[in-house]
Amino acid sequence: MRGENMTDQVSEGSSNPVDPIEHPSGIVPTLQNIVSTVNLDCKLDLKAIALQARNAEYNPKRFAAVVMRIREPKTTALIFGSGRMVCTGAKSEYSSKLAARKYARIVQKLGFPAKFKDFKIQNIVGSCDVKFPIRLEGLAYDHGAFISYEPEIFPGLIYRMKSPKIVLLVFVSGKIVITGAKRREDTYKAFENIYPVLSDYKRIQIE
Repeated sequence: MRGENMTDQVSEGSSNPVDPIEHPSGIVPTLQNIVSTVNLDCKLDLKAIALQARNAEYNPKRFAAVVMRIREPKTTALIFGSGRMVCTGAKSEYSSKLAARKYARIVQKLGFPAKFKDFKIQNIVGSCDVKFPIRLEGLAYDHGAFISYEPEIFPGLIYRMKSPKIVLLVFVSGKIVITGAKRREDTYKAFENIYPVLSDYKRIQIE
């Protein structure tokens, strides 16, 4: 049970008290995917890596990188011949760095002089549910300068926030996806900025 509680600490609807200063809405977006990059600072023979590593695949006709996976933290790495690596799938910044270090270690064990330079979080994807349906047409009409909404192409409304510079996907169901942050604080701030706006476009349920 303890392990479950640890992961629940940052999830919406958890029983832990929510900080009302950071999260006045009472909702904490759940981090779904962290994308990070790191420079291994050496040239890599991708074919050799794919042949020697158990959890790697390489199809140069389809994609110019080795795709490697580990189970803990459950992530995927794209490893390029230049030594650049992209790590995706982690649910926290710490897990993303831990995973990236594990991939670097695997590459080192295969005989390459890999280092661990310039680790950077490039994108944080979060999601939450405001628990009420939203009138997307009204929102799009009144906030047109920030919004793309073409329901026949994509069911969500795309809201491009200027500060922090974040993209929010808003669905009629009340589900929100927040992307583009490099820091989790910006994910939280963007949601708190949009929450009162969404409340103004709450769809009245007629029984």
